Amino acid sequence: MTERADKQPAAGSDALTGGCLLLLVLVADAAAGFLVVLLLAVRGLGRMDAGAGQPPAGPPPTDWAPLLSFGALALTVGVTGVLLLRVGNRFIGAVQLVLCIVLAGHALGSWP
Repeated sequence: MTERADKQPAAGSDALTGGCLLLLVLVADAAAGFLVVLLLAVRGLGRMDAGAGQPPAGPPPTDWAPLLSFGALALTVGVTGVLLLRVGNRFIGAVQLVLCIVLAGHALGSWP
């Protein structure tokens, strides 16, 4: 028995696939945001302990942490936005891409 190639999937399976994809997008964005907060918090704790009361010996080393963390977050949000656009969620995908542009601008603003 041959199946037709142009047969549409059932509405229930399409909704289930879309829901699972939206859940994965939410988890990916939350994980990336958590990693950014964790990295910046650890970086701040390292600065609190360094030389409390001693004058700085020279210029501080270049700090790439904000650029890398916000750049990674912008990349994650951009990829999920493109995935959402490909699935058919145009509004949510467009919001994700606008947020990606804002985060990329912030990352470039923190260029050392």
